[in-house]
Amino acid sequence: MPVELTLHKASAEVARGDLASVLRARQRLIGLVTSFPHRLDLRDHLARVYRVLGDAAQAGRWSYLSEDRDEAEVAAFERAYRTPTARLAALNWTGGEQAAGTRTARERLVALHGAANAQLREELLVADDRDSSWVANALVLLGLVVVLLCFVVGAVTIVMSAYRWLTG
Repeated sequence: MPVELTLHKASAEVARGDLASVLRARQRLIGLVTSFPHRLDLRDHLARVYRVLGDAAQAGRWSYLSEDRDEAEVAAFERAYRTPTARLAALNWTGGEQAAGTRTARERLVALHGAANAQLREELLVADDRDSSWVANALVLLGLVVVLLCFVVGAVTIVMSAYRWLTG
């Protein structure tokens, strides 16, 4: 079904106002945003549906890149998705910032990518500090040697037992 026809059907369903119709409109728009993630107008339509449903976090999610957005909804989105990497994943944006249709969307994507990169750098620094203990590495190596030794002793024991049984 063409995008404009799907948008028209979704708008008519939202205008009906009953919960079942609004939920169908939401499903249609989710499908469109999944198929056309760079279309900011589709994201705006989906945000409007979530406003009708009273879900501020999802309305903030889908209007995050918009020129006009409600800062209370954006704050709800940021509370629901606490880290920049979680927010970036939730936006479901594919491609780079240059694929965004507006300067505002590009700027917000650049800022979010920068925050996500900073978060990942911090996590890597913490991970490096935790994994650098030579005592832990020596204990792991010792454990592996013991397991290998037990395996070799067990294998030799089985072979010797089988040899004795076969020779009588």
